[in-house]
Amino acid sequence: MKEKFQCVFEGIAKAGNPTLLNQIYTELYITEGGTAEVNNEHEVRQIEKASKKLDNLESTIRHEDIFKGSHEKDEPIRTVLTKGVAGIGKTVLTQKYTLDWAEDKANQDIQFIFPFTFRELNVLKEEKFSLVELVHRFFKETKEAGISRFEDFQVVFIFDGLDECRLPLDFHKSTILTDPRKSTSVDALLINLIRGKLLPTARLWITTRPAAANQIPPGCFDMVTEIRGFTDPQKEEYFRKRFRDKKQAHRIISHIKTSRSLHIMCHIPVFCWITATVLEHVLKTREGGPLPKTLTEMYIHFLVVQAKVKKVKYDGGAETDPHWSPESRKMIESLGKLAFDQLQKGNLIFYESDLTECGINIRAASVYSGVFTQIFKEERGLYQDKVFCFIHLSVQEFLAALHVHLTFSNSGLNLLEEQKTSQKFKTIDPTFFYQSAVNKTLESQNGHLDLFLRFLLGLSLQTNQVLLQGLLTQTRSTSLTNSETVQYIKKKLSENLSAERSINLFHCLNELNDLSLVEEIQQYTSSGSLSTDELSPAQWSALAFILLSSEKDLEVFDLKNYSASEDAFLRLMPVVKNSNTALLGGCNLSERSCEALSSVLSSQSSNLRELDLSNNNLHDSGVKMLSTGLQSLCCTLETLRLSGCLITEEGCTSLALALSSNPSHLKELDLSYNQPGDSGIKLLSAGLMDPSWRLDTLRYEENRLCWSDAPPPFRVEPAGVQWLRPGLKKCKLRICGLSEMSCDYLAAALKSNLSHLRELDLSLNDLQDSGVKQLCGFLESPGCGLEILRSVTMF
Repeated sequence: MKEKFQCVFEGIAKAGNPTLLNQIYTELYITEGGTAEVNNEHEVRQIEKASKKLDNLESTIRHEDIFKGSHEKDEPIRTVLTKGVAGIGKTVLTQKYTLDWAEDKANQDIQFIFPFTFRELNVLKEEKFSLVELVHRFFKETKEAGISRFEDFQVVFIFDGLDECRLPLDFHKSTILTDPRKSTSVDALLINLIRGKLLPTARLWITTRPAAANQIPPGCFDMVTEIRGFTDPQKEEYFRKRFRDKKQAHRIISHIKTSRSLHIMCHIPVFCWITATVLEHVLKTREGGPLPKTLTEMYIHFLVVQAKVKKVKYDGGAETDPHWSPESRKMIESLGKLAFDQLQKGNLIFYESDLTECGINIRAASVYSGVFTQIFKEERGLYQDKVFCFIHLSVQEFLAALHVHLTFSNSGLNLLEEQKTSQKFKTIDPTFFYQSAVNKTLESQNGHLDLFLRFLLGLSLQTNQVLLQGLLTQTRSTSLTNSETVQYIKKKLSENLSAERSINLFHCLNELNDLSLVEEIQQYTSSGSLSTDELSPAQWSALAFILLSSEKDLEVFDLKNYSASEDAFLRLMPVVKNSNTALLGGCNLSERSCEALSSVLSSQSSNLRELDLSNNNLHDSGVKMLSTGLQSLCCTLETLRLSGCLITEEGCTSLALALSSNPSHLKELDLSYNQPGDSGIKLLSAGLMDPSWRLDTLRYEENRLCWSDAPPPFRVEPAGVQWLRPGLKKCKLRICGLSEMSCDYLAAALKSNLSHLRELDLSLNDLQDSGVKQLCGFLESPGCGLEILRSVTMF
């Protein structure tokens, strides 16, 4: 294992110069928690959102503690699912875990680690093995040593790349298997191993991209973790390790910070490697010159660097020779066609038939992967045919955009439009070409063309086309075309687009070197003359983009700082989603806002932990919509304030049912100044007695609990006080119509919280002397931990 994993090839498969893993390994930001639910959102959008979440609010894990979690668990962790987008470092992480074990640095309680990839297992789907035979086939040393009773050892199985799995993995139809020496299909072995039927003492670690996480039922995992990539300090550490020259490293780090696009993408380790490759080359050849700032510039330079490597290393040419030859042009055209065709199909892994369709000679495939190793890599498992892929989705999207751009430039054809035979050779206007690309991208539900569009528009600039001289034979776009494209995007920004689509359009404007909208808002904000009542829809989008792009963490978002209106709230929804605390109290919000907030609470990428909706006209209908989001397993809200929101019995019932279905996250609830009614209170009472609820602060001031028909002093029925559940730390029953008759029930409920309750507010209730006397029994108890008692009376 030491020999196998001590070296790493950054971004490439089996070519180039290997680097010692321990020399360049930079610790990744790994979080605990989340679900195995599928996430179909574009991975670059996930990275852009995740870049705002690298904070101290979540439990983080070091790679060597992947089976321990952030803190010791009551039950041992057997199976771990680790999610992460392409290029985020999943495979390198498993290598580092195994290498540390092999070098006696960590996890010495483990006797065997068996790392597999799903690529290796795919080609065995027609064969039958026992678990012992499968291990012996891949790790022949165990067979030679005569080791077969793996149940006698502490074993870890690593299965890397679930997203590349081509095995059926039908967990509903597979038969149960408990004997590790009995032969069956490979997918049946995996299913029984994952379920714990086969070798239950073994530990399993499975890695996957988010979009494939649901191939295995969530109940099969003891813990889900997620690799978020590099934090800002970890990015800097990577570049300092990569560049020994401190001055050079400092310049590169400083440059990356000036470009929002580059800074975000550098959360992905493989993009750090691409950036380092390009900037190292540019600094050598253009000392003192400008460095690439946009994604398009970075990827064009990357392509040029690889073409030069090919010319010098493989063709025996000189650095000064033209790097685009007829052969290399044909190669890029073929790779571009493959990238575009497979992007449209949603494929990231390619096989021989895919290459053949794009005119790539299979016998020459090794030349493609050997020459452009950093762009296009070839994987070969132990017993596997060749499998091809680009080193990262963004490389595939760039080459796809380049293919579409080259086709349009050379023939005038628009590959994004389905063309009828009669129109096949009809050329189109460049302005319409780019506008149709914008429209096509906006139609996408999950943003799968977002990055493709950024590259395509970036390639329309004359400055970028100059960098591709020798590859491009002619150009069709002009400065007038670019100007019209910019105006078209601004027009689209004025329409009712989703937050994600609007943000991507601002990134597109950045690729087109147009920052006018953003600069307008920045001037307003810096001068203090920002009048949000007069902002156009496009300017609202610009404001949201600026807030999201800010270096400052979005700890607290206060809507009143901008405009206390529902319209402003809906336009700044992406900012709310990326904030930890959203202060929306008294902002004239209605049930329309609750519908939008429900989608935020249901989102995997939401940062929201505290939500204040006090004094808004939400009514029961709004709370009902909000409750849908609260029921989501993705919801991580800890504090919810609904004081004075005109909630009655119906709304409180919806809220109680929602919290009962997902009770584990909420810690503080404020329902003051509402009228919940009997059934709402009873449902809350039942839920609050459930030990799985984490609620430790309940505010329930000035609510009329179960009024009798009698005039004041009002009487509260037993249900009104029974929801002082065990574990409650703070309880406010201010102006709740409590009378001396309620104190019996209240005292009994308080005694169940002797060691937990710290604060009790009974102000403005008619307890009378006799009621207080009953409560004294609670206060005199030896285990009473009460620290604050408020009991001001109005009578």
